[in-house]
Amino acid sequence: MNNDTFEVIEIVQGFPGRSTRHGGLGWSSVTLLRGTDRLVLVDSGSFGMRPMLAGRLREQGVDPADVTDVLLSHAHYDHAANYLLFPAAAVHIGADELTWAQATGAAFIPLPELYANDLAENPRTHRIQPGPDGRAEVLPGITAVAAPGHTPGSLVFRVSGAAGPVLFTGDAAKNRAELLSGDVDMTLDRDASKRTLAMIRGLWREVPGTVVVPGHDVPMTWPEGSEGPQYAGVRQAGIQAWFGDDLESTHDVDLSRTEES
Repeated sequence: MNNDTFEVIEIVQGFPGRSTRHGGLGWSSVTLLRGTDRLVLVDSGSFGMRPMLAGRLREQGVDPADVTDVLLSHAHYDHAANYLLFPAAAVHIGADELTWAQATGAAFIPLPELYANDLAENPRTHRIQPGPDGRAEVLPGITAVAAPGHTPGSLVFRVSGAAGPVLFTGDAAKNRAELLSGDVDMTLDRDASKRTLAMIRGLWREVPGTVVVPGHDVPMTWPEGSEGPQYAGVRQAGIQAWFGDDLESTHDVDLSRTEES
């Protein structure tokens, strides 16, 4: 590993679903990038992840104060809420995204307006402004690519992983279904989202072996000669509920099964 490549470590696996009665799940991907002299988080997760996030980082020997950078794909709460837990980290977010988020204020969308205000004023915030080609170098080995649609200033991050390129798509491509269908479930600009999905697929196929980490799904590869992508991991998800009369009586719901399994 050199200064321009990173070990890529899954901290929280994203889940491609939503609640039918209680709003969004907010189960988004959080990934640790371990470089020679940097520890980087790609997205920081939602409030409900905080105890698990602490434990998973501890398992990797990472103290929150050791994280040097947090990359935010966009400003929604399930991706951006926890940056404050990393007190020494530079926080990187799209300039257009931050302008939009602060101007939007309180609204019935998954935008944490108080956090947007803090990001706009926080001296640790680094605004990413892609150039005419839609790209900007964030750190050595990490490039941001403009990916509007889901939100106006969404970004995709292309990372030089130790085993090959890795694309972090945030919610510009939330899951396998969006990547393959070319359409999205939730967006502020559907036409822009469709163009962004086409761009992401182009980046994915540009270098054989590239791994895509969607905002809400298991990482995937698209091997040469294959008709479609393959998951690069095993889905793990479930819910434990108390439907009985005592705390020892629990009901486990396995959410890891797919139609194929």
